Amino acid sequence: MKPRQRRLLWVLAGLALMAAAVTLVLRALNSNVMFFYSPSQVHAGEVPHGAAFRLGGLVEPGSLQRSGDGMLLRFAVTDEVRSVPVQYRGLLPDLFREGKGVVVSGRMQADGAFQASEVLAKHDENYMPPEAAHALKNAAGKPSEKSADDATVREAGQDSAGAVSSGGRT
Repeated sequence: MKPRQRRLLWVLAGLALMAAAVTLVLRALNSNVMFFYSPSQVHAGEVPHGAAFRLGGLVEPGSLQRSGDGMLLRFAVTDEVRSVPVQYRGLLPDLFREGKGVVVSGRMQADGAFQASEVLAKHDENYMPPEAAHALKNAAGKPSEKSADDATVREAGQDSAGAVSSGGRT
């Protein structure tokens, strides 16, 4: 084999190894990605069948039911338009309350219930994941609060951090 052919063979082997490595990395990343959906999107059939995803919204008031041992819980997650029944076995976060924001990770079951493997509750009075807040506003048909706040800030001559602009003077 000539040196030029040998060099070409090494280059092609290197490219094949790089392609295999990139393929393995992309598959690993794809298997760990979990998308967020609202109850309205679940009812519209937009969720992946058989795949894990996150469901977010509010815990529907009056929907929390505990089994005799207290470990099996049933509740509904709502976006104030639609609700999805959720089943979870385990301990709930201390901040879990009816009427408060929640994000649950898991899979849809054949009976239409969401089998949660993890429950995350919001951490203070004002926090809600941006995706959950956006989904709640869209489901209720309300305009986005962010766009209204941005318009108010622009009219007042303030930047996004809330500082009044000086009009170019320092």
